[in-house]
Amino acid sequence: MRKTLKNVLAEYGAIAVVVYLALFTLIFIGSYFAIRLGWTPGSVAGQAGAWTAAYIVTKIAQPLRIAATVVITTFIGKFWESRKARRGGDTAAL
Repeated sequence: MRKTLKNVLAEYGAIAVVVYLALFTLIFIGSYFAIRLGWTPGSVAGQAGAWTAAYIVTKIAQPLRIAATVVITTFIGKFWESRKARRGGDTAAL
């Protein structure tokens, strides 16, 4: 069975949201610094341009980000469930 983002969100909930937002942030900030390494804006408008370009790159990478979210969330979710099962289902101890 092939999992989609909708199925992963339904199954893992908060874990999927955290993974998606973490990937978004990493790609956005990484894109910004990659752009800055190649281009040095000298004004406030240039800074805004770098942030805008980083956002566009992040949006272009969205299909890859969604696929990575599905794979990473499934792995983390299964790890979390096995860890919870080893502890006898007691989530308060985590």
